[in-house]
Amino acid sequence: MSAFETLWRMALTLAISAGGGLIAEAAGLPAGLLMGGALSVTIASLIGVPVAMPRRLRDVGFVLVGLSMGASVARDSLALIPQWPVTMAGLIIELVIIVWATGYMLKRLFGLDSGTAYLSSFPGHLSFIMGIASAGVGNSRQIMVIQTIRVMMLTVCVPIGALFLPSGAGFETAAEPMVALPRLAAVAAACVVAGWIFVRLKVPAGYVLGAMAAATLAKLTGNFDGSLPQPMLTVTFILMGALIGSRFAGITYAEFRQASIGGLIATAMTVGIVTAIAAASTLLVDMPFGQIWLGLAPGALEGMGALGIALGYDTAFIAAHHVTRLLLLSFAIPLVVWLVGRQERRLDLSMRSEK
Repeated sequence: MSAFETLWRMALTLAISAGGGLIAEAAGLPAGLLMGGALSVTIASLIGVPVAMPRRLRDVGFVLVGLSMGASVARDSLALIPQWPVTMAGLIIELVIIVWATGYMLKRLFGLDSGTAYLSSFPGHLSFIMGIASAGVGNSRQIMVIQTIRVMMLTVCVPIGALFLPSGAGFETAAEPMVALPRLAAVAAACVVAGWIFVRLKVPAGYVLGAMAAATLAKLTGNFDGSLPQPMLTVTFILMGALIGSRFAGITYAEFRQASIGGLIATAMTVGIVTAIAAASTLLVDMPFGQIWLGLAPGALEGMGALGIALGYDTAFIAAHHVTRLLLLSFAIPLVVWLVGRQERRLDLSMRSEK
């Protein structure tokens, strides 16, 4: 393939991702830029459009994803946890049950490998998960379909469910100012270096995990305050949408059908687990069921926060739980990936010894 053809395919892929993302964003879909871009490039791949993402551009996307994940960690999130010990405990229990139960189901019922099953089971951090999957952990195409079905189902189920939730008392939050550009440049440079080191150390998804580690460390030590510029986030989601969608080229109908069914079952299990934990929490704390449910729901923070405002719930409670969920997932996802890798290496050694 000539350099011109590679550049043309790359430009076409990015244009499709940007167009689909902007349409989804305008329609108000959660994570619209990412999901819309990924779905549009996926459809283009399935109908035979020549899409492509060069390796270097892919690595840039990985670093941006890791940087964005680290920037989303709130410095005061750890201080907020003791204010709601029962529901925070419920959140931890919920995440463990969701990841274990849905991962086990996807392995046993659908025969997915451990990496694909457990990355498909995580309720959140989609761009981080797909960054790891796209770097070689699990089957990224199946993970994308299952996670897409999960997000789509939650998009439908959460607003409908909210119609049956009682109202509470209002609460408002303030927007965070944008991070200073010199500080952003310094942290981004540290993310690139950390990602390069992780790759050299042969850490899975090295650029993603290295960049996230550097950005998270800067955030928790007070050296990375503020929100990321919106254009930077837009570029990040367009790149990831293009990368995710381009990996669907060549997928069979049987693969798509299997992953879709798994996604529907996983979503139903997740909603059921959240509802059960929220109901149990109401027996121990004096809070509205709806407020607890929105705080524990595996949907996007902005969507749950908007519903909380509309229903008059304490959005500080909802935000704290969602930030904590993302913080827990930031550490749980790499841990599970490491455990899965260790298990696969043990199985490989066992099979070799038997031969």
